[in-house]
Amino acid sequence: MMNPNEQNEMEQWHEALLRVRYAETDKMGVVYHANYLVWFEIGRTEFCRARGFSYHDMEENENAFLVVAESYCRYKAPAYYDDVLIVRTHITELRRRSLRFGYELVRESDGVVIAEGETGHVVTDANGRVRSMPPGFAEMLLAPPTDSDVGEPVPSDQAPG
Repeated sequence: MMNPNEQNEMEQWHEALLRVRYAETDKMGVVYHANYLVWFEIGRTEFCRARGFSYHDMEENENAFLVVAESYCRYKAPAYYDDVLIVRTHITELRRRSLRFGYELVRESDGVVIAEGETGHVVTDANGRVRSMPPGFAEMLLAPPTDSDVGEPVPSDQAPG
């Protein structure tokens, strides 16, 4: 069970900006649905970077992989080419061998929430065997971000991965 301080840290949202590319839209000019899961990945990648580590650090240095075990997305409003979107990400659950991220995608120009979702991850080794979170990473995930600057939006194909 988490203590109240850990619960408060999980409620902290991290924000990243992205700009919708033309290639991410369909014939009707609306963002194709599968792109939202890619944007969730951008959100969680930037969430981790803001806390001082990357997926690559976990994989290379700790033989730990955050495997997506499930994903959910609820589409609430359309997004269009050239929209600037705020990807809001936070941790909704953190356990010894798994964690969950929650997401909101918000159109910057009018504040409309266009989608919300969640991904569930299991920590594994390189062979796919479930393992515990490496020492120190749970604390980093719950720590305040080391940077608070959201920065300029980038096309989602250029966002760090």
